[in-house]
Order: sequence, then C-alpha cells, then structure tokens
Amino acid sequence: MISLLVVAIVLLQWGLFQPPQAEAFKILPSDGSLTHQQITETAFLRKMAEVCRNAAIARGKDFTLPINNKLTPTTIQRACSNSYSTLLKLSTFNLAVVQTTLSNAAVDRKQFSTAHHFDNEDFKNGRDLITEGVAAVKVSIQKGKYLSARTSLGAVCHTLQDFYSHSNWVELGNTAPFSTLIKPELPLDNLASSNTKTCKSCVGDNCTDNILTEVLQQKILTSGYFDLFLPNKPAGKCSHGSALDRTSFKEPTGGINKDDISSNHGVLHLHAAEMAINATMELLEDIRLATGDQAFLRLMGLSQTSVLAFVFDVTGSVSNYIAEAKKVSLSIIDSRKGTSEEPSEYILVPFNDQDFGPLIRTGDADKFKEQINSLSTSHSLNPGLCLSGLLLTLTRAPPSSDIFVFTDASAKDTELKSAVVAMMQSTQSKVTFLLTNSISTRSQQNVSLSRSLSQSDIQFYRDLAHVSGGQTIEVTISTLSQATTVITDVITTDLVTVLQVERSSSKAENFSFVLDPTLSNVTVYITGDSPVFTLYSPTGVSQSGSVADGPLGSILTVGNLKRVKLNSDNQTGEWKISINSTSSYSLKVIGQSSVDVLFYFVEIVEGGHGDSWGQSFTRPFIGRNATFYVSVTGRDSVTVTDVLLVEASGSGAVNGTIKSVGATEFLVNIDRIPEWAFVVQLKGLLNDSSLVSQFQRQSPVQHKGSRITVTAQSQNITQPGVPMSLNFTVATNTTDGNYTIRARTDQGFSMSFSSSLILGPGGSAQGSVTLTAPSDTESGTDVTLTIEAEAPGSTDLNYITLRFTVSTANTIFSGCYLFSMCLSFVCFFICHFVCL
Repeated sequence: MISLLVVAIVLLQWGLFQPPQAEAFKILPSDGSLTHQQITETAFLRKMAEVCRNAAIARGKDFTLPINNKLTPTTIQRACSNSYSTLLKLSTFNLAVVQTTLSNAAVDRKQFSTAHHFDNEDFKNGRDLITEGVAAVKVSIQKGKYLSARTSLGAVCHTLQDFYSHSNWVELGNTAPFSTLIKPELPLDNLASSNTKTCKSCVGDNCTDNILTEVLQQKILTSGYFDLFLPNKPAGKCSHGSALDRTSFKEPTGGINKDDISSNHGVLHLHAAEMAINATMELLEDIRLATGDQAFLRLMGLSQTSVLAFVFDVTGSVSNYIAEAKKVSLSIIDSRKGTSEEPSEYILVPFNDQDFGPLIRTGDADKFKEQINSLSTSHSLNPGLCLSGLLLTLTRAPPSSDIFVFTDASAKDTELKSAVVAMMQSTQSKVTFLLTNSISTRSQQNVSLSRSLSQSDIQFYRDLAHVSGGQTIEVTISTLSQATTVITDVITTDLVTVLQVERSSSKAENFSFVLDPTLSNVTVYITGDSPVFTLYSPTGVSQSGSVADGPLGSILTVGNLKRVKLNSDNQTGEWKISINSTSSYSLKVIGQSSVDVLFYFVEIVEGGHGDSWGQSFTRPFIGRNATFYVSVTGRDSVTVTDVLLVEASGSGAVNGTIKSVGATEFLVNIDRIPEWAFVVQLKGLLNDSSLVSQFQRQSPVQHKGSRITVTAQSQNITQPGVPMSLNFTVATNTTDGNYTIRARTDQGFSMSFSSSLILGPGGSAQGSVTLTAPSDTESGTDVTLTIEAEAPGSTDLNYITLRFTVSTANTIFSGCYLFSMCLSFVCFFICHFVCL
C-alpha cells in the first residue's frame, strides 16, 4: 500500500504539472443519437416558441409556427417578431445557448461524482444538486448576472438530463418528467434500498430485459453503478454499462444506460432524450414563473443585457475636464434611455492618486446620472491609480462589458498591466480610453496632448486598448464632445468585428476585408498620429483620407482618430485600404450584423462517458497544440473555409484544421500555439436560399499563450461565514525564481493567499487561497475566483478561473472529488487508494 501511495503521489504531481484538463461532453452525435447540447438547444427553442405563442395569443395575434424538432433560432426569431419585435436578438440568443451548453459540458468532467450523473442510485444528492443549482440561477437573475445564471443553468440541465438516461424512469413506463427533481419540498418515494436487487445479467449483448420484473412491477426507482477502474458494486445491482464501466463485467453483467443508440438500453435512447427535453422545458418554465417574463427573456438572450461602465479619474488635474466628461457621459446615457438598446446595468468606479472605488452599480439610469453628477475632484496633480480602478471594474462587471476610462495622466500603478491584460482576455470586456490635456487648458486648449502625457504614456494606454478590442481617443476639452459619436458606435447592439490590426512600424501596407450582405452601419477607424490612407471599394472606387465627404463615406476626425462611416449602398464584396504612417497606428472595421462568431479554447478529454470536449479557463501553452470551439451565430447553416491565428501586431499567421460538429459549430485544431499575441480570424460562406456570399469575422480581444500552468482543485460549494481553502499549483518549464501570485473574486469576498511562490528551473510549487463569503450572503450567490501567477520581471503570466456557489445547505456528495480534473491513470491510485 505504501509503495502504491508513493506512486500515486508522484503520478499526481506529474499530472498537475501538465496543462489543465477542460470540462467536456461528447464531440459528435452518432447514428442519430442526441447529445446534451442538442437536448438543451431543442428545449430552449421549444420553450421560447411557447412563450412567444402565449404572448401572441394574449395580444390577439396569430402564431402559426409548429413546435417540434425542426425549430431553429432563425425560425424562432421570425415567428416571435410579432410578440417581441423590439426585444428579440438572434445573435445574443445564440450566445445564451452556447454559454449554457458549454457549462452543461463541464459536468462530464466530474467523472467520479455519482450525484452529478445520478449514478449508483444517488438520487438524494443528485436532486440536491439540481434544486441548489436552480436557486443559484434565480439569485443570479435577480442580481442581473445573466452569464452566471446561464452557467448554473447549464450544469443543472446536464444532471437533470442524465437522470433520464441513467435511471430506469423510462423503463418504468413513465410518460412525463419526474417533477420532484426540481421541487425540493416533494418527497423522493419508492427508491431502491441499498440491498434491493434490481438487475439480472444480460443475455450476451442483449440487455433489453435485464431489469428485474419485480422492480418494474413495483415501480422501484434505480440507476446503474459505474466505476472506471474497479468492478465494485453491491450484489444484484444494475450497472451503467459500456466498455469503460468495470462494474458491468461483474454479475449482473451489462448495463441500463441510454446515452446513445448503441448503449445497452439504446433502443430507448430517443425516448429518454425526448423526456430530457421536456424536463428541461419544465425547468425553464419554473424559472420563468419565478423571475418574470422580462428577466427570463434576458436569460435567454432575447432582451438587452449589456453593461455600460465608466472609470473616472478624479484627481485635481482633471477638474477643468471632468465637467465636460460628465456631459459626454450623461448624453450617452440619455441617448439609450427608454430604447431597446438601453443597458441593463450601469457601473461607475472613480479613482485618484491615493485611492480607487468604491464600485457603484445600478440598473436605474437616473440614479446613475446622479452618481456621475456627484463626482468631485481631489487636490492633487499626481498620476492616479488608473489600473487599480480598471482592474476593479473588470473583476466585478459581467463579461463582455463596455468600459470607458476618462483620464489625463499616466497611470501610477503600471505594475498591474499584466493583471489587467489577463482580466481583459478572460472576461472579453472592451476597454476604451479617452485621454485629454486638462493641465494645458489653463492657458490654451489646443496644446498637443503629448505635453501632459508622454508618447510612452499614450502608447501604454494604446497597448491596453488594443488587447481588449477597444480604442484610445486623444482629445482636448474642446473636442471631447466629438468622442460621443465614437462611444455610441461602440455600445451599439449586434456589433461585430470584421478586421482589426495594429502596426508599430512606419512602412506602407495594404489590407483587405470582406463585407457581406448582413452587415450594416459599417465603420472604419484609423487611429494614430500621422496615418495617410486611401480606401478602395469592391468596384474600384477610391477615397482619400483627406476627403471628409466622398463617394465611399464620410470622415470624422476626433483627436488622433479618423472615423470613416461607409455609405449604405453597394457595400458587399472585398474592400481594400492602403495605409502609410511615420508612427504606430491601428485599423479597425466594425458593423452591425446578426452573424457573429464565438471563440472558446477547449481541450479534448477521454472519459468514462466517451470522448468529450469542453471550455478551458486558462491560457493555452506556447509551443503545444490546442483546440478551440467556434460557433457562428445568426444562421442555421454556414460553411467555414479558413480559421487562422493572426499575429496582433504583425503579419504572422497560423492555419487551423477545421472539423464540423454541427450546422454552425466547429472544432479547430492548431498544431502549435505561437509566441506572439494573436486574434482569431474566420472566413467562410453564408448559405442563403438564393445566394451564397463570402463573410469574415475576427475576435476583437487578443489572446496569448503562456509557458506557465496554473491548476487548482475542483470544488463547487462554499458556505456563508465559513472559510473555504483551495489549493493550487503553479508549474513552468522555463523561468525559475519568485512568482507573483494574485487572487480576486467578482464579489469582493475576503481572501488570503500566498502572495508569491518560488519555482526552480522546470519546477512547480503549491499555494493556497482561503476565501470567506460574508455570513449574510444569499444562498445561491455565484462567485468567480481568478488566480494569477506572474513570472519574475513580468515576462509571462497565466491564470485560472473557477466558479463556486454559496449555499446554506449542508450537502455532501458521494464519490471521490479529490482532483476530479484528472481523468488519467493517476485517478485510479488517488481515488481507490487515498479516498477509500
């Protein structure tokens, strides 16, 4: 036993030093089988059709769309337009489905949790997982945290759906979902006891009749036992079944799962999948009734859920400027108030040279305006804690927020740059800096900005903005109001990025981009001190950047930014732009379209429920292969021809190998993650009924690999007022020395953690984080924890993002959870020689 423990520890240590495994679900449906993703998406589509049908009937309108398996997001949008014409957002509905199904996929990583899959007759703990998860969904909705709500919802859906595949509910002849699973007040009756025999051995490969007759007659509820490594199960119990389930080789042999058509009870697969769809719809209806139609529409992505955030420098140097900045901010708020594009939440974070915060958030536009009007300046001309205020905003704001930073000075806390970049990449929030020259305004308002901000200071902000897909706009007080137009562009709904590049060299260069028929309000931005450009249309018409109103569009100059608003006619086709500049510059092309592309890095995992894949919440490892998931929203069918990693500040590119996993979903394999920062660029064909057209999209946020890995022990629940400790490991194969550790939560909970770790060459070190939710934290509150490790000299950084739910329930789940991320041979030793 001692020698096995030693081997287990050595193997475990080795496993943790590898790039972390990702959550997963089945890659491809086979033989007409349905995956969790298809079940979840079908339930979403049917439930939205029901909601729109009921709304139409209530308004005396017709609703003729059949609610069946042929529903698509596009048909739902068309049919629901009469009911919710000002609310329905096709692209965000697709996003909501993807976010939910990715979270659904994460559950399959918990291979050793009987509760998460209703294995081993673990009905009580499985039901507790569902009801606590539903509570978390409702709390997140009430707090306006819709991504958190979708994340919790996806996990709940997976466990709920597994019940119908892994139990004998379908074999018992039931025709309706088991509603008790989502209602904690109802008893779980007629469960098989620990010594109740439930199965007999299959006859060869035929398992259609392996559940005992008395179990079926008495309506006794059971589920299959499952173990990847040992054939252990109580006498007479059913097994899950599959080549990887060792219990299925012990009497009684075989299994009862209905995971796909080829499973032991695969003849009932479609019946179980249909039951799972109906159960998911019942769950969605429970959430809708509890939260209301408006909140439910936002959960489903059919109503505006954007967040507008302002980070304000309130040091004394901006006292002349802050009044104008307030006017700009208020005009932006008023322009969206009462419209379908009104943000669902507003955030304000002030900072000066001594402090930053507090973070103020509200869903009331008038209250937010009052908060902005109450801002006052401090008596100081020193640089402010700009990055501290921005980091607080990135941490506490929902992902994909629009953040605007107003300042006139360099940042005092530049050492946080790497941490800010990591949070921009992990949250995919867009940051735009508005830089002004308030000190010079005491004498002359049009003095060059460089007199109060050095060129290196300006470049510092430009670099940060480029990472997030934002802009850096340099203005004076007199021209600040012109920036309103640019800000309005950024917060427009259905905004997509067609192309974005940045260059630090001073050579002439030509760029091309494709505009497709779905695009409207296309805008080209050229930002820099001295760029000279000419734009060419697909028909050969040209317009110089010196012509304010020309044949291709109108040009507005705001400080160092030129905004080219293309004319609405004849936009489709390949455009070209030539740029010549004596200094660094950036080019960005955006527009409005229902067709957008979602990119998520994933990892392929081999597990007990089959090969699967799922989202990775850390940077990919430089020099190794990687896979990412691509979903094209806004169409029922597309063809993707090219997916590339394009160097963010250069001309390098890495081609990916594309594998279709659905009509609009793809897995892309990259042979080797590059050293440089990159964006993801996609090109393809839109397959409309009468027209096939080229399209291209690009990820607005830059990505970067790392030679550091950060792994952490998996844990799901924390209790109010009770400290929760979590161990993590930092490993590298390059730089040794003293690594800086940072940790933060989106809830601002009290935390203590190792602030630094010493790593040897190619070595690793373990640290811990202890966080405590306040004792009055509402049960169901979702918490996101980010742990960062930065190499000496800020030469490299990586992070890992984890989620927890605060719960007052004292639930204990069976199964081995220790290092459940590890689905390799290591787990055999850990789970069977350590946990047992």
